Amino acid sequence: MAINKNHEFEELDGVKCGIVERNALPERVEFLKKILEYNGYTVVVVPTPAPKAAAPKPGEEAAPPPPAPETFTVGVTDYTFNTINAIFGRLLKTPGGKVVTLAYWQQKEAEPNDEVPYFENA
Repeated sequence: MAINKNHEFEELDGVKCGIVERNALPERVEFLKKILEYNGYTVVVVPTPAPKAAAPKPGEEAAPPPPAPETFTVGVTDYTFNTINAIFGRLLKTPGGKVVTLAYWQQKEAEPNDEVPYFENA
């Protein structure tokens, strides 16, 4: 059970994991995996389960569900990991040694600039 929405954990591939992100596209998974592994976390990636189809109304045929995009759930084996605390606590570093900023984490910047406060990047 999560402490709050920002601190979720569940079992991924039989390992209890702290959830980093759900419904991540393959490019996003690679980005997150690179940062997290550099910072010493063991990353677990599993395909996101397909959404459940709504039951058809009586007398209607069940329409085939539209193909879902290939997305993944990303977690780390440290189930106490909290993305918000890690970013704002300046606990994560890039492979270049810079502090991971919120804008960099959200992939809004190509390089993190931790000299500009996050609230000025709005």
